Amino acid sequence: MKILVLTSGGDAPGMNMVLYLLYKRFHQSLYACIGGFKGLINNDIVKIKDIDLKNCFNEAGSKIKCSRSVEFKEKTGFNRGLKNAQDYDCVIILGGNGSYKGALDLAQNGVKTIFIPSTIDNDVDISDYSQGYDTAVCACCEYIDMVMPTMQSFNRCCVFETMGRKCSRIAQEVFSRKRCDYLIKSEEDIDYLKISNIVNKNYNNNNASSIILRENIIDLQNFIKNLSEYCKNVEIKSAIIGYIQRGKKPTNIELNIAKKFSKLAIKAVKNNYKCSAVVYKNGKFELLLTNFEK
Repeated sequence: MKILVLTSGGDAPGMNMVLYLLYKRFHQSLYACIGGFKGLINNDIVKIKDIDLKNCFNEAGSKIKCSRSVEFKEKTGFNRGLKNAQDYDCVIILGGNGSYKGALDLAQNGVKTIFIPSTIDNDVDISDYSQGYDTAVCACCEYIDMVMPTMQSFNRCCVFETMGRKCSRIAQEVFSRKRCDYLIKSEEDIDYLKISNIVNKNYNNNNASSIILRENIIDLQNFIKNLSEYCKNVEIKSAIIGYIQRGKKPTNIELNIAKKFSKLAIKAVKNNYKCSAVVYKNGKFELLLTNFEK
């Protein structure tokens, strides 16, 4: 049996643990596609035994690289990727919604695929949890813990921009865990008068303020400029939390989830399912099976 694994889209903490566990189970049968679907198109594939996974299973990132491939969405690029995928008995794909669609497209063309939700945004439609989310949230919380003492020393306000693309789950969870002063998860939440009342009240009470802003809603510096017009006495700082959300070592929760995802993926390989996804739904880890008529 020949099994191919690839990590697509953005990297997510926990990916390396999955790769390590798959290698432990399949050894010589496991191959790695370097750089996601882009690597599949270019047939950039190696035996995973040639990649050092032993010392990085609890590290963030992906040892087999990631990419976002527009070419795979086009007919010519997809057909090249499909041809290379057909050389394997099974293709295991780690990624987000776009990667899941790629897995379905391959399956509809006869390739046995297994999908594992892996994106810090936790926005995979078929699963209540995607690998990387808990680590990303913890990274944001730790960052805020390090910044706010300085904000408090000067009674400043800090606006923390979190990742999430168009999904606000990271922002919402961080806001809840850290009990921040205000959350902006959509354009409708931008109420300068309401926000300034909170910030000014904190300042007058000799306290700092913390605002959580999900990315891709408003330019951070423009928001601060506008808010400053309402908070004349308050120094407002910005902090783009950025890639540390991806780069933190996986939490223990994350590693345990990676183990459970891997166990089910191995089960799907052993049972020769044509198209399946490992998901977490309603508090349970399970295999979601999809059948296609040829």
